[in-house]
Amino acid sequence: MVPQDDIMPMLTVNGVARLLHIHVNTVRRWSDQNILKSYRITRRGDRRFRREDIARFLAEYNEFNTNKTRQKERV
Repeated sequence: MVPQDDIMPMLTVNGVARLLHIHVNTVRRWSDQNILKSYRITRRGDRRFRREDIARFLAEYNEFNTNKTRQKERV
């Protein structure tokens, strides 16, 4: 059995939306488009997101924007 301390609580759609400062429908759309990795739970199919996946998304997004800015500066 996994100790309770080792289980990280997952984020809800609302939690991710607040964290990223975007609308909940954008979170759902990005989840459907596999931009954000989500896990479906319950029969209803509620989405949950791991904090590490959101952190990875933010790191990749920041790297993309940094590279894009550097390219503009060269032109």
